[in-house]
Amino acid sequence: MRPSLCYLACLTLTAAVQTLGCESAAEREVGKPKSQAGERGQAGEAKKVAMGKNVYLEVLPDKKRRVLVNAEVCLREGQLELFLCRRQTKEHEAILTADVDARKIHAALIAAGAVEGSPVRFVPNYRPASGTKIEITLQYEAKDKKPITVSAKSWIKDAKKKAILESDWVFAGSHLVANPLDPDGPKHYLANDGDVICVSNFETALLDLPIKSPKDDADRIFVANTERIPPVETKVVVILTPIVEAKKEKK
Repeated sequence: MRPSLCYLACLTLTAAVQTLGCESAAEREVGKPKSQAGERGQAGEAKKVAMGKNVYLEVLPDKKRRVLVNAEVCLREGQLELFLCRRQTKEHEAILTADVDARKIHAALIAAGAVEGSPVRFVPNYRPASGTKIEITLQYEAKDKKPITVSAKSWIKDAKKKAILESDWVFAGSHLVANPLDPDGPKHYLANDGDVICVSNFETALLDLPIKSPKDDADRIFVANTERIPPVETKVVVILTPIVEAKKEKK
Protein backbone atom coordinates (compact mmCIF):
# COMPACT_ATOMS: atom_id res chain seq x y z
CA MET A 1 0.00 0.00 0.00
CA ARG A 2 2.68 2.51 0.98
CA PRO A 3 4.89 2.05 -2.13
CA SER A 4 1.91 2.88 -4.33
CA LEU A 5 1.32 6.11 -2.46
CA CYS A 6 4.99 7.05 -2.65
CA TYR A 7 5.04 6.33 -6.39
CA LEU A 8 2.01 8.58 -6.83
CA ALA A 9 3.71 11.32 -4.84
CA CYS A 10 6.92 11.06 -6.87
CA LEU A 11 5.01 11.41 -10.13
CA THR A 12 3.12 14.41 -8.79
CA LEU A 13 6.30 16.00 -7.45
CA THR A 14 8.03 15.61 -10.81
CA ALA A 15 5.12 17.32 -12.54
CA ALA A 16 5.11 20.06 -9.91
CA VAL A 17 8.82 20.80 -10.29
CA GLN A 18 8.45 20.95 -14.07
CA THR A 19 5.52 23.31 -13.75
CA LEU A 20 7.03 25.66 -11.15
CA GLY A 21 8.71 28.53 -12.89
CA CYS A 22 6.59 28.33 -16.03
CA GLU A 23 3.14 29.07 -14.58
CA SER A 24 1.60 32.49 -15.13
CA ALA A 25 1.29 35.16 -12.46
CA ALA A 26 -2.49 34.87 -12.68
CA GLU A 27 -2.35 31.15 -11.94
CA ARG A 28 -0.20 31.76 -8.86
CA GLU A 29 -2.71 34.24 -7.46
CA VAL A 30 -5.64 31.76 -7.44
CA GLY A 31 -6.30 30.74 -3.86
CA LYS A 32 -3.09 32.49 -2.74
CA PRO A 33 -2.94 33.67 0.88
CA LYS A 34 -3.35 37.44 0.92
CA SER A 35 -0.17 37.92 2.93
CA GLN A 36 1.83 36.64 -0.05
CA ALA A 37 0.08 38.77 -2.68
CA GLY A 38 1.69 42.07 -3.55
CA GLU A 39 5.19 41.10 -2.36
CA ARG A 40 6.76 41.01 -5.80
CA GLY A 41 9.89 43.09 -6.10
CA GLN A 42 10.41 43.11 -2.33
CA ALA A 43 11.73 39.86 -0.89
CA GLY A 44 11.13 37.71 -3.93
CA GLU A 45 7.97 35.99 -5.02
CA ALA A 46 6.32 32.80 -3.84
CA LYS A 47 5.74 30.26 -6.59
CA LYS A 48 2.75 27.97 -6.61
CA VAL A 49 1.51 25.08 -8.70
CA ALA A 50 -1.79 23.20 -8.64
CA MET A 51 -1.41 19.61 -7.44
CA GLY A 52 -5.09 18.84 -7.88
CA LYS A 53 -8.45 20.56 -7.56
CA ASN A 54 -8.20 23.10 -4.70
CA VAL A 55 -4.76 21.80 -3.66
CA TYR A 56 -1.54 23.76 -4.26
CA LEU A 57 2.15 23.37 -3.51
CA GLU A 58 3.74 26.72 -2.71
CA VAL A 59 7.47 27.45 -2.61
CA LEU A 60 8.26 30.59 -0.62
CA PRO A 61 11.14 32.99 -1.41
CA ASP A 62 13.22 31.35 1.36
CA LYS A 63 12.70 27.97 -0.41
CA LYS A 64 10.43 26.61 2.33
CA ARG A 65 7.47 24.65 1.00
CA ARG A 66 3.91 24.38 2.18
CA VAL A 67 0.54 23.12 0.96
CA LEU A 68 -2.56 25.26 0.42
CA VAL A 69 -6.09 23.84 0.42
CA ASN A 70 -9.15 25.88 -0.54
CA ALA A 71 -12.00 25.07 1.86
CA GLU A 72 -15.05 26.65 3.49
CA VAL A 73 -16.69 26.68 6.91
CA CYS A 74 -19.48 24.12 7.24
CA LEU A 75 -20.03 23.92 11.03
CA ARG A 76 -19.52 26.26 14.01
CA GLU A 77 -20.98 24.40 17.00
CA GLY A 78 -20.92 21.04 18.73
CA GLN A 79 -18.68 18.00 19.14
CA LEU A 80 -16.04 17.29 16.53
CA GLU A 81 -14.53 14.22 14.91
CA LEU A 82 -12.76 16.19 12.21
CA PHE A 83 -11.33 19.58 11.48
CA LEU A 84 -11.57 19.20 7.68
CA CYS A 85 -13.50 16.63 5.68
CA ARG A 86 -13.93 15.94 2.00
CA ARG A 87 -17.02 17.60 0.57
CA GLN A 88 -20.30 15.67 0.99
CA THR A 89 -18.92 13.23 3.56
CA LYS A 90 -18.84 14.27 7.25
CA GLU A 91 -19.83 17.94 7.32
CA HIS A 92 -21.95 17.33 10.44
CA GLU A 93 -18.75 16.56 12.42
CA ALA A 94 -16.18 18.88 10.81
CA ILE A 95 -15.55 22.62 10.89
CA LEU A 96 -14.28 22.82 7.29
CA THR A 97 -15.12 21.01 4.08
CA ALA A 98 -13.16 20.99 0.82
CA ASP A 99 -13.84 19.72 -2.69
CA VAL A 100 -10.58 17.78 -2.95
CA ASP A 101 -9.02 14.41 -3.63
CA ALA A 102 -7.19 13.59 -0.39
CA ARG A 103 -4.52 11.72 -2.38
CA LYS A 104 -3.48 15.05 -3.88
CA ILE A 105 -2.98 16.56 -0.43
CA HIS A 106 -0.91 13.47 0.48
CA ALA A 107 1.26 13.91 -2.61
CA ALA A 108 1.60 17.67 -2.04
CA LEU A 109 2.77 17.12 1.55
CA ILE A 110 5.49 14.75 0.35
CA ALA A 111 6.49 17.32 -2.28
CA ALA A 112 6.69 19.87 0.54
CA GLY A 113 9.18 17.70 2.42
CA ALA A 114 6.88 15.88 4.86
CA VAL A 115 7.37 12.18 5.61
CA GLU A 116 4.31 10.02 6.18
CA GLY A 117 4.20 7.90 9.29
CA SER A 118 1.35 5.59 10.27
CA PRO A 119 -2.27 6.07 11.31
CA VAL A 120 -3.35 5.26 14.85
CA ARG A 121 -3.54 1.62 15.99
CA PHE A 122 -5.86 0.31 18.70
CA VAL A 123 -4.88 -3.40 18.84
CA PRO A 124 -3.17 -5.10 20.45
CA ASN A 125 -2.37 -1.80 22.21
CA TYR A 126 -3.01 1.84 21.49
CA ARG A 127 -0.32 3.44 19.36
CA PRO A 128 -0.80 7.09 18.36
CA ALA A 129 -0.54 8.35 14.81
CA SER A 130 2.95 9.28 13.68
CA GLY A 131 4.63 11.22 10.89
CA THR A 132 6.03 14.69 10.22
CA LYS A 133 4.47 17.35 12.39
CA ILE A 134 2.22 19.68 10.37
CA GLU A 135 1.51 23.23 11.48
CA ILE A 136 -1.91 24.36 10.27
CA THR A 137 -2.85 28.00 9.85
CA LEU A 138 -5.96 29.49 8.29
CA GLN A 139 -6.51 32.59 6.22
CA TYR A 140 -9.83 34.21 5.35
CA GLU A 141 -11.33 37.65 4.84
CA ALA A 142 -13.18 39.66 7.46
CA LYS A 143 -16.35 41.56 6.57
CA ASP A 144 -14.21 44.57 5.65
CA LYS A 145 -12.14 42.34 3.28
CA LYS A 146 -9.15 42.56 5.60
CA PRO A 147 -7.19 39.27 5.57
CA ILE A 148 -7.11 37.39 8.87
CA THR A 149 -4.59 34.66 9.68
CA VAL A 150 -5.06 32.37 12.69
CA SER A 151 -3.88 29.02 13.99
CA ALA A 152 -6.27 26.17 13.22
CA LYS A 153 -5.92 25.15 16.87
CA SER A 154 -7.74 28.33 17.96
CA TRP A 155 -10.95 27.05 16.34
CA ILE A 156 -10.94 23.87 18.44
CA LYS A 157 -11.61 23.70 22.18
CA ASP A 158 -10.76 20.93 24.64
CA ALA A 159 -14.09 20.54 26.44
CA LYS A 160 -12.47 18.99 29.52
CA LYS A 161 -9.63 21.49 29.95
CA LYS A 162 -11.75 24.45 28.79
CA ALA A 163 -8.83 25.52 26.61
CA ILE A 164 -7.94 25.57 22.92
CA LEU A 165 -6.24 22.58 21.31
CA GLU A 166 -2.56 22.35 22.23
CA SER A 167 -1.29 19.58 19.94
CA ASP A 168 -0.18 19.92 16.33
CA TRP A 169 -1.23 17.34 13.75
CA VAL A 170 0.99 14.67 12.19
CA PHE A 171 1.10 13.29 8.64
CA ALA A 172 -0.32 9.81 9.29
CA GLY A 173 -0.90 9.04 5.61
CA SER A 174 -4.14 6.96 5.65
CA HIS A 175 -4.20 3.72 3.57
CA LEU A 176 -4.80 2.48 0.03
CA VAL A 177 -7.02 -0.62 -0.16
CA ALA A 178 -8.25 -2.82 -2.97
CA ASN A 179 -11.88 -2.66 -4.03
CA PRO A 180 -13.38 -6.07 -3.03
CA LEU A 181 -15.75 -5.81 -6.02
CA ASP A 182 -12.86 -5.06 -8.40
CA PRO A 183 -9.60 -6.45 -6.93
CA ASP A 184 -7.61 -5.60 -10.06
CA GLY A 185 -9.01 -2.11 -10.40
CA PRO A 186 -7.83 1.20 -8.88
CA LYS A 187 -7.24 1.14 -5.15
CA HIS A 188 -9.29 3.30 -2.81
CA TYR A 189 -7.65 5.94 -0.60
CA LEU A 190 -9.50 5.67 2.71
CA ALA A 191 -9.15 9.34 3.71
CA ASN A 192 -11.39 10.16 0.76
CA ASP A 193 -14.29 8.81 2.81
CA GLY A 194 -13.97 12.01 4.82
CA ASP A 195 -11.11 11.68 7.32
CA VAL A 196 -8.76 14.32 5.92
CA ILE A 197 -7.76 16.29 9.05
CA CYS A 198 -9.00 14.56 12.20
CA VAL A 199 -9.40 15.57 15.84
CA SER A 200 -10.68 12.14 16.90
CA ASN A 201 -8.35 9.23 16.17
CA PHE A 202 -9.14 7.31 12.97
CA GLU A 203 -7.19 4.50 11.32
CA THR A 204 -8.12 6.14 8.01
CA ALA A 205 -6.81 9.65 8.78
CA LEU A 206 -4.59 11.61 6.42
CA LEU A 207 -3.66 14.00 9.27
CA ASP A 208 -4.37 13.06 12.89
CA LEU A 209 -3.50 14.19 16.40
CA PRO A 210 -0.67 12.19 18.04
CA ILE A 211 -2.64 12.03 21.31
CA LYS A 212 -5.44 9.78 22.52
CA SER A 213 -8.71 11.30 21.31
CA PRO A 214 -11.72 8.92 21.32
CA LYS A 215 -14.28 8.98 18.52
CA ASP A 216 -17.23 7.57 20.51
CA ASP A 217 -19.92 10.21 21.06
CA ALA A 218 -19.81 9.99 24.85
CA ASP A 219 -16.03 10.25 25.03
CA ARG A 220 -15.17 12.94 22.49
CA ILE A 221 -12.79 15.55 23.81
CA PHE A 222 -12.98 18.38 21.29
CA VAL A 223 -15.72 20.85 20.36
CA ALA A 224 -15.95 23.78 17.97
CA ASN A 225 -14.72 27.06 19.49
CA THR A 226 -17.74 28.89 18.10
CA GLU A 227 -16.74 32.44 19.03
CA ARG A 228 -13.55 32.18 16.96
CA ILE A 229 -15.10 30.63 13.83
CA PRO A 230 -16.44 32.88 11.03
CA PRO A 231 -19.88 32.31 9.47
CA VAL A 232 -20.77 29.12 7.60
CA GLU A 233 -19.72 29.24 3.91
CA THR A 234 -16.78 31.57 4.65
CA LYS A 235 -13.99 30.72 2.22
CA VAL A 236 -10.81 29.65 4.00
CA VAL A 237 -7.30 28.85 2.77
CA VAL A 238 -5.90 26.03 4.90
CA ILE A 239 -2.10 26.30 5.05
CA LEU A 240 -0.22 23.07 5.87
CA THR A 241 3.41 23.67 6.79
CA PRO A 242 5.61 20.63 7.48
CA ILE A 243 7.87 21.13 10.49
CA VAL A 244 10.99 19.64 8.94
CA GLU A 245 14.27 19.56 10.83
CA ALA A 246 17.17 21.14 9.01
CA LYS A 247 19.70 18.61 7.72
CA LYS A 248 23.01 18.71 9.54
CA GLU A 249 25.99 19.39 7.33
CA LYS A 250 28.69 16.73 7.31
CA LYS A 251 32.00 17.85 8.73
